[in-house]
Amino acid sequence: MRHLLAISPIDGRYHHITEPLQQYFSEWALIKYRVQVEIEYFIALRQIPLSNLETLDTSCFEPLRNLYLQFSEADALRIKEIEKTTNHDVKAVEYFIKEKFEALGISAYQEFIHFGLTSQDINNTAIPLSLKDYLQQHYYPKLQQLINSLQEKATAWIDVPMLAHTHGQPASPTRLGKEILVFVERLQNQLDVLVKIPLTAKFGGATGNFNAHAVAYPHLPWIGLANEWLQQWGLQRQQHTTQIEHYDMLAALLDNAKRINTILIDFARDVWQYIAMNYFKQKINAQEVGSSAMPHKVNPIDFENAEGNLAVANALLEFLAAKLPISRLQRDLTDSTVLRNIGVPFAHIHIALASLNKGLGKIELNPNALQKDLEQNWAVVAEAIQTILRREGYPQPYEALKALTRTGEAITQTTITQFIGTLAVSEAIKAELYAITPYNYIGIL
Repeated sequence: MRHLLAISPIDGRYHHITEPLQQYFSEWALIKYRVQVEIEYFIALRQIPLSNLETLDTSCFEPLRNLYLQFSEADALRIKEIEKTTNHDVKAVEYFIKEKFEALGISAYQEFIHFGLTSQDINNTAIPLSLKDYLQQHYYPKLQQLINSLQEKATAWIDVPMLAHTHGQPASPTRLGKEILVFVERLQNQLDVLVKIPLTAKFGGATGNFNAHAVAYPHLPWIGLANEWLQQWGLQRQQHTTQIEHYDMLAALLDNAKRINTILIDFARDVWQYIAMNYFKQKINAQEVGSSAMPHKVNPIDFENAEGNLAVANALLEFLAAKLPISRLQRDLTDSTVLRNIGVPFAHIHIALASLNKGLGKIELNPNALQKDLEQNWAVVAEAIQTILRREGYPQPYEALKALTRTGEAITQTTITQFIGTLAVSEAIKAELYAITPYNYIGIL
């Protein structure tokens, strides 16, 4: 019932698809990643070591790490209970860990939990860390899977001739496989750019200057220590910050994801159109219904579903990329509530990728429709004929072909053959022109 009562479809109707994302973007996940950052920071202080922590037995590291490795729903609920008193979510995490220190018999060291930090040191490390894990474990592999599927289709259809359309009008023929390769190239290029965008974090105290750290332990190289600590998590520390991170690199990542979505929308619409033109058929499931009124219909629902979810994702990505880099002076709280939605656009993308992969698995080539369109559009070889005539110095070849093909009459193979026969060119050139058909005038790759 809880899925039926969900307000958002990503947690309701599409829960069976988006459930894996709970590990990265849910409230439980945010709390868990906060606990992870707090624990690993404490362990790093011991490993420096701070003079006050030198007596701490390092055997406690394993049970400490288990606090986040074995983090449970009950643990999250306990932290939410503490938050009712603190009215501060990160402080509640700190108090929860202090309770665990008492249980582990190391309460003497509990004041070094969250030592010298502000809540955004935790949030601005936990959130990019969760995003990095999601991207590496789900988004990159699923997008690459789609690209690979498109590559397979392109390879299988590389020699299939197809009438091209520019401005919706018949144009010089192409190869179906090449048209798919266009999307393979676009997507792969953008994915290659995306993976190079660094995931950044802010770690430097209340206003980014390590004030508290430096006043307590002025002899320690805090900047270098923080840089190295974040690097081990695959995060890049921003060197000069306010209380929060800049979010500029995050905005760049979101913009890049939006650009990828735009390419996918373009692809979904093209496939939708090819299905409408009968170039593709869809495998029929006898149990499915295409229309509540029209029994014959088999709708391209997977591509429509993908387009809709990608559009929703793009609206959110555009907002997040525009909003997050802006904050009043040292900070305001708007980034906190906005960041809680960062998983929402990726959930819609997750749904869209699943739909596209499903849709691709259902489409089948309809060679008869492709051949029929080519046969009915012999006018497209006019470009080839007038180009060869230009090469041969024939007077006004473009105009001659324009007059032929714009009569309003159907242009057939016979029309073209008769026209070639009237040309004042050698028999060898006529033979070259006769050999051109809509099926072989498809260029090179």
